[in-house]
Amino acid sequence: MPEPLPLRAMLGPSVILAGLSIGSGELVLWPRLVADHGFAIFWAACAGVTLQFFLNLEIERWTLATGESAVTGLLRLGRVWGPVFLVCATVPWVWPGWATGAAEIVTWQLGMAPSDGAALARPLAVAGLLACGLVLTVSPVVYRVLETLQIVLVASIFVLLGGLAVLVVEPADVLALAAGATRLFYVPHDVSLPLFLGALAFAGAGGSVNLAQSNYVKDKGYGMGRYAGRITSPFTGREEAVSEVGVAIEGSAEDLARWRIWWRRANAEHFFSFFVLCLSSLALLCLISQALLPPAGAVSKDFGFLADQAATLEQRFGPLARHAFLAAGVAILLSTELALLDAVARVSADVLATEALRRGARWNVSRLYAGFVWGFVAFGALAIGLGLDQPLALLTLSAALNAGVMFLYSSLLLWLNATSFRGALRPTPFRLGALAACVAFYGFFSALTLADQLRRLGAS
Repeated sequence: MPEPLPLRAMLGPSVILAGLSIGSGELVLWPRLVADHGFAIFWAACAGVTLQFFLNLEIERWTLATGESAVTGLLRLGRVWGPVFLVCATVPWVWPGWATGAAEIVTWQLGMAPSDGAALARPLAVAGLLACGLVLTVSPVVYRVLETLQIVLVASIFVLLGGLAVLVVEPADVLALAAGATRLFYVPHDVSLPLFLGALAFAGAGGSVNLAQSNYVKDKGYGMGRYAGRITSPFTGREEAVSEVGVAIEGSAEDLARWRIWWRRANAEHFFSFFVLCLSSLALLCLISQALLPPAGAVSKDFGFLADQAATLEQRFGPLARHAFLAAGVAILLSTELALLDAVARVSADVLATEALRRGARWNVSRLYAGFVWGFVAFGALAIGLGLDQPLALLTLSAALNAGVMFLYSSLLLWLNATSFRGALRPTPFRLGALAACVAFYGFFSALTLADQLRRLGAS
């Protein structure tokens, strides 16, 4: 077991996940739900972030102890899971809702009404996808660039949100938010279940993206991941020896002592860099949207509620405030598209590389990764060209599908970690209980949504 890194040197992987969550559920889905139903449903956001905290750490446990990605570990449970995970990693994420959202906001910046900028938004969204693809495939070491961008973004967003909250949020709203966090299992009767399910999945990073946390800690050099190699650009980077097969800890007293230090520090890094950041940004964005939006019933439909917030800022503080808010929205959504392309390409490349290894072949993971990145960019551009360019609808579809994916891999991860580790490496009963809660939580709401949609289809 390698010598543990200092905690400050471990910072980074969880910030990437926090940045991903800000651009999906936190900027869009949860403020939209709060605008329609008030703070009474905020308990579900708190529950989602808490469950993902424990889920992500169990994903990290596998990589810390073996040096393998969590996907490789899950594929050890049976060959059938290779095709399943390839579908789960790709289908929910190919819809370019983040790029189309960023493009729509750019048209607002240019003075176009939300209903008038569709013609310009489409080529802008495709240009955003192409820019993301270039950044990910010309960076010599992809992880370093992604980590730097996300740390700068998250720090900048918190400065903006903190200043804005001081200006517009009332103490009564903070008390209402706190009260809503305690109304466990309250679900409004008129809530859109696909939107609610998607928001549950995106209270945090969500879906198969959480599995990429193991790739990030591996590239950062956590634990046995230090021996595994990193994804580099096939065009500008120096190729590194990347191993899909992990290594076992010898299990000496010194190894186990180092393991305990790694595990404590990984928990601390994820608590402060993911749990605290996600919950804080969720609360701030919901409070700010509630303070800026018009009374219930007068909020614009779909993505337009962000334009409503910008208009209120302009009325109170002038045009500069409006443009700063919208510029932040563009930066958040585009950086989320960038990080999502990276995460989904990592998971997909892992699946194919592991399947190839089973057949006695070795495929270059960095080239597989680049191929998936450009495949997703091409599909996104095609979807936009065919008119699938409604940001909120695409984000809701992606999020709802990902909730079902989380139910699946939470179940498999519970079995994998419970049966693979012994002694100090084994999850405690509390941690196993937290994983079981993930299975029950995402399974229940996925089944509820599926039953509701089938009922609606039958009625129509």
